Amino acid sequence: MSRTLRVPIFPLSGAILFPRSQLPLHIFEPRYRDMVRDAIDGAGRIGMIQPLRLDEDNKAPLYGIGCLGEIVGIEELDDGRFNIVLLGVNRFRYLRDAEIDSTYRCAEVDIEGFVDAEPPPLSLGERAEVEREARRLGDALGLAVDWDAVSRLDDEMLVNAIAQVAPFDVGAKQALLEQVTLTGRADLLVQLMQFHRAAVTGGLEIEPTIQ
Repeated sequence: MSRTLRVPIFPLSGAILFPRSQLPLHIFEPRYRDMVRDAIDGAGRIGMIQPLRLDEDNKAPLYGIGCLGEIVGIEELDDGRFNIVLLGVNRFRYLRDAEIDSTYRCAEVDIEGFVDAEPPPLSLGERAEVEREARRLGDALGLAVDWDAVSRLDDEMLVNAIAQVAPFDVGAKQALLEQVTLTGRADLLVQLMQFHRAAVTGGLEIEPTIQ
């Protein structure tokens, strides 16, 4: 696969996609309906990336790193909306917008430098810490969670699933996406869960260091 690609991009705050993880999306805006139709007719891939801010002119500056997703599930509704599922393929570095005649944005992206092969597992202690802090945060938020099902997830799926659904801010989610290793992502995730739980319960915690 070429290291530099031209892909349709979907700038969406708070939505991150990791390699080998899935992201369900409800597509309702006309420009993104066009994007999905064109992607289906083409390579079947969409680049997920977070905007630095929201602009109405569809030209918001973007974070530097996103993730390429393959459409692995699609349902077209009667009114033209779509429900789709993306499977993360490879992270990418955003280079520039591509000038094309379309209602949605396309970009030239570079997948060089990302080693997104399946990572080695966490240590038993790291795994236990992620599960423990997830339970504590879930209890603090009053969430009903099937923890037996959670415990059956493999390490990568566990860390990435929590990172995707946890109520962290945009910058925190971006920092999780940009972590080089699964161990680094797990460590940061634990810090973020501790800090968010402290904010909910009124406890005192040291603010996590996001690098």
